[in-house]
Amino acid sequence: MSENNSSWLGIDGKVFVVTGGSSGIGQHIVNELLSDGSKVVNADLKDDGRKDSNFLYVKTDVTKKTDADNAVSEAVKHFGTVDGLVNNAGINIPRVLVDPVDPDGKYVIDEANYDKMFAVNVKSVFLMSSAVAKVLAKQKHGVIVNMSSESGLEGSQGAGMYSGTKGAINGFTRAWAKELGQYNVRCIGVAPGVLEATGLRTLSYEEGLAYSRHKTVEQLRAGYANTSTIPLGRSGKLVEVANLVAFFLSDRAGYMTGQTVNVSGGKSRG
Repeated sequence: MSENNSSWLGIDGKVFVVTGGSSGIGQHIVNELLSDGSKVVNADLKDDGRKDSNFLYVKTDVTKKTDADNAVSEAVKHFGTVDGLVNNAGINIPRVLVDPVDPDGKYVIDEANYDKMFAVNVKSVFLMSSAVAKVLAKQKHGVIVNMSSESGLEGSQGAGMYSGTKGAINGFTRAWAKELGQYNVRCIGVAPGVLEATGLRTLSYEEGLAYSRHKTVEQLRAGYANTSTIPLGRSGKLVEVANLVAFFLSDRAGYMTGQTVNVSGGKSRG
């Protein structure tokens, strides 16, 4: 982002905590915020080795309250405050609800898969938001951005549990916007659609998703290139999601709260 645009956003010197900032969308969000002059704390289990005076890595298991509280505490200790949180950390384990051919097969959702997805995708959002909100409410300003998904709004075959986790996050966004507004704190959601590949698109992920959709992995991959259902005719770029997140964290979006906004190239049911 250019210097002029950075000045336009006005987030120079602001302090933001990003969960899952070492890869995928999260890494692009960290890149964008740093380029805008912000200070960024990456709460992730993996250290991507980034070195920057405006950047702090805090090893964090976002499913644990002690780790979530520590990440926020370290952010305040290192940078003096926190101005916003991006709840980006998330996982998807493609599974079906039922499989008549193989009722107890490896691609049928089980309790362990359910617990893991809801811990990483939902519990973490509660824990991190709870820790950050204490700072934001006290200082009477700040923003929480929750990373949702198009599948959380529309559903997705083979990703029922993932869709459910994102639907829960959408509920958090609406409710917390109402709760936190009195403290001048905003809460807003971002729901990406089909994007360029990230590290989450592993072979095991593709195999599970392909099975749930009665396709081969090759057919699934061919489908990635078919953008006929997207009015803009292409997959989204990770940086385009990051751009929107940076905007929502800025005062330029100061009257936006309680919404979950699609970044989907115009794709919808119709």
